[in-house]
Amino acid sequence: MQLAKHLAQGRLVYLSQQQDAITVSENDSYRWMAFSDVVQSVMHKRKPWQLTLPHQIALLLPLLFFKPTRIIELGLGGGNLTRFLQHLSPDIMLTTVEHSQEVINSFTQYFNPEQAELDIVCADGMTWLAQQNASDMDWIICDVYQSQEFGFDCIVNQLEVLTGKLDSQSSLSINLPDISDSDINLCLTILQQLQPSHHITYFDIPNYLNIVIHLTPKHWQLHRLIKRNKQSYLASNTMQRWRKFWPHGKQLN
Repeated sequence: MQLAKHLAQGRLVYLSQQQDAITVSENDSYRWMAFSDVVQSVMHKRKPWQLTLPHQIALLLPLLFFKPTRIIELGLGGGNLTRFLQHLSPDIMLTTVEHSQEVINSFTQYFNPEQAELDIVCADGMTWLAQQNASDMDWIICDVYQSQEFGFDCIVNQLEVLTGKLDSQSSLSINLPDISDSDINLCLTILQQLQPSHHITYFDIPNYLNIVIHLTPKHWQLHRLIKRNKQSYLASNTMQRWRKFWPHGKQLN
C-alpha cells in the first residue's frame, strides 16, 4: 500500500495544543508526527531505522563520499535521520539539537522504540551551533522546521551561521521545505558568496516541496568518489541504489 494511503488511515495517539500543533498518529504499519497538519516524519514500526520519505535519502547522500565521525543534526522531529544514523554504525558520534522540549518528549515516548541512548540537546540550533568549534564537526545536517511567519531573513541568518562553522574538510546539508523559486535562487547565490571553497549541489524532490542543498569540500573528487568510494558506512546494495540519485542533483560550481 502506498504511504499516502497509510497516512489517510491513521488514528490519533497524541495531540498538543501549543503554537505548532503537534500530532502523533499511527496505523498498524507506520507512526508519524505532524506540525500543524503537515507531516514531518514517518516511522516504519517494524523497521524504525528505515528512511520513509524521499527528502531524507537526499539529505544523507553525502554518505556516498565519506565516513563522517562527528555529525551535528539540527532538528529532531520524529527522528528518522537520528534512528538511521545510529543504526548505521556505532562509530558515528551524533548530537541532535532540537529547540522544542515538547518535540523531544514526543520523540522519546513515541519514536524511540528501541530506547536507544541518544545525545539530544534542547536548545535553539543556531545559537547552540554558534558556540561550537568548527574543527569538531565533520558534517552538519540542518532539517529545522521553519514556520512561515519568521520570513526569509531568518533563513539568511541561518545560512550565515551554518556556513560560518564549515572548514575545508567538513560538509553541510540543508533541507529547505516549502520555499519559493526566487528565494531558493537567492539562497544558492548567498551560499556561493559565503562558502566559495565548497561544491554546492541541490536537489528538487519530485512531488514534494523540499529543496535539499549540499555543500561538500571542493578538493573532493566527486565524480571519482561516486564510482569507487570504498570508505562508506553504507551497505553495497544501498550504495548502488543511492548512486543513481546523485546525478539528479544540480551542481553550481
